[in-house]
Order: sequence, then C-alpha cells, then structure tokens
Amino acid sequence: MNQTQPNSNNDHSSNDKHIAIWLLVCCALVFSMVVLGGVTRLTRSGLSMVEWNPIMGVIPPLSQEQWTDTFEKYKQFPEYRKINKGMQLDEFKSIFWFEYSHRLLGRVIGMAFLFPFLYFLIRKRIKKSLTPKLVVMFILGGLQGLLGWYMVKSGLVDNPHVSQYRLTAHLGAAMLIYGYMLWVAVGLLTENRQTESPANIKQFRGFALTVTALICIMILSGGLVAGTKAGFLFNTFPKMNGHWLPPGLLSIEPAIMNLFENVATIQFNHRVLAFVLFLVIPLFWLRTLGKSMNSDTRLAANLLLVMLLVQVALGITTLLYVVPVALGAAHQAGALLLLSFALYLNHCLRKS
Repeated sequence: MNQTQPNSNNDHSSNDKHIAIWLLVCCALVFSMVVLGGVTRLTRSGLSMVEWNPIMGVIPPLSQEQWTDTFEKYKQFPEYRKINKGMQLDEFKSIFWFEYSHRLLGRVIGMAFLFPFLYFLIRKRIKKSLTPKLVVMFILGGLQGLLGWYMVKSGLVDNPHVSQYRLTAHLGAAMLIYGYMLWVAVGLLTENRQTESPANIKQFRGFALTVTALICIMILSGGLVAGTKAGFLFNTFPKMNGHWLPPGLLSIEPAIMNLFENVATIQFNHRVLAFVLFLVIPLFWLRTLGKSMNSDTRLAANLLLVMLLVQVALGITTLLYVVPVALGAAHQAGALLLLSFALYLNHCLRKS
C-alpha cells in the first residue's frame, strides 16, 4: 500500500493540473468575452441583432437576400429609427459583426467548458469535491447567456439604449464567473504548495479581502458608467469641468437614485472609488514592505501595485480622450487584470 500511494497522489496531482489548465483557458476566453463586450458597446453594435436564436443564431447571413432580411428586421426597431436612420447595408454589416462575434464567442465558451468537463467526468478524473463547483460554473455560464439577452431586450423598446441596471448585472455576472473559475484553477495549481510565513503576514488577509471587494465594487461602478454613458461627460481631470463637486450631483429625488441614474454622480463615484484604491493598494504594499514573506506573495503584491498604476493611467487617458474604443476596451481589460492579481494575492495569503 505504501508503494502505490505515491503513484495515486501523482495521478491526482496530474489530473488537478490538467483541469486547472483547462479552467485557465476558459478564463482567458471569458476575459476576451468581456473585452469584446466592451468593444461591442463602444461601437454601438449591441442592438444590431434583434433576435435570439441559441441554436440557429450561430449561422450568420450568407446571401444578399439573408442580409437584406436581417437589415429589414433591424429597421423595425428604435435604434434604427431614432439613431441610425438612413444607415446603409454595408454600415449595418460593420456593427452586426461585432455583436455576432460576441454571441459566437459565448457559444464557444460554452463548448470549451462542456466538452472537456464531460471528458474529465467520464474518465473519473474529477475529485468529488470539485464536481459541484464545475457544475455551478456551467449553470452560471448558461444564466449569463440569458442575462445577456435580457439586457439586449431592454434596448429594443422605445428608448434604444440598454438598461444600465441590466448591463451592470451582465458585467457583474461575467466578473463572478471569471473570478470563480480563476480562484478554483489557482487553488488546484497551488493545492500542495503550503508555505509558512510569519504571523505578521497573516494579518494582511483581511486587508487583501477588503481591497478585492473594493475592486469588485469599482468594476460594477464602471458598468453604471458604461450603461449611462457617463464617461462621455466631464472629460477633464482632476476636476470635473472645473468643479471638484460637479453641478447636479444630487439633483434626482429620491436621493439614492442619483447613485444609479445621475450621470454626474455616477462618474463622480467612479472617480472616488479609483482614488480610494489609489490610496489603499499602495498602503497595503508599503505595509508589507520589509516583511518576511514567500516569493509568491511578494510577486502578487508587486503585480497588484503595478497594475493599479497602469489602470489609473488608462482610466484618466480614456476619460481625457472621450472614450475611444481601443482605450475603453483596454481600461475594461485592465479592471479584470487588477481583479486577477487581487485574487492571486488572496490565494497566496491564504496558503501562508
């Protein structure tokens, strides 16, 4: 028995590594999905597909007749009548392909998750404790597809703009799926890497969790900025068109609705959250400086600090240049990278 146990442990370790790599690939796909979603929004392409066909929707228009039919359907909805009146077919194709690519990538993610999951399950390479987590991931992915269509439907009515509430929920769900998969994958890769750090390092676990929570709130705040197009206003820094407190900050009644529907308040809050993170993360880094810690934890803290500086620079530049597509997409990608390094830091501290 003692001779076969190491082989059994090696088999489990190898399976965990393969599953972790698969999950990291899925994380990369979800990451790309979030960035492409940002591009779709910034190019005003999200309402170009007015139908949701989970099966047949994978096939785009192939003939001139099919393109004309698809374009005619689009013309029946408010975005064409109120914003894109007079748009030609070639112009329609340019926005259609962004939304089509976004939906197609969603289907690719579903298959990239489901088929390897079934393979690992049939070959009995998944630990019993891991199976429920993978099932939850798959269910969350399916619900995310429904939530995406629910979001799009909000813009196919009289007001051709998607609800900021539904857009933020859609972004938040993507963040949840991405973060959950990443957390499980890193856990599998580091499961047997138990390291000892001094007790004065363990005290930073709560601090790291707080930083991660602030990053999540910041990302959700960015969803409200995107949903209300608040980033296209007050394109100055550090003041908002010459004001530290912009006019109309609390102009909506009841006051709490300013948090969700007042573009001045929404952008102001996003700036405040960025400022808080700009203080808290360097403070965290400085407090750990000089402490005895393992190399993984130090690397995670350094990556978090560097990514914060990059993300702040991206945010300011995106604002000053009035949200060009490339910068807007990069800023959205930066938010996920910041979350990734925060989760990695939490894992390192948890293993300490």
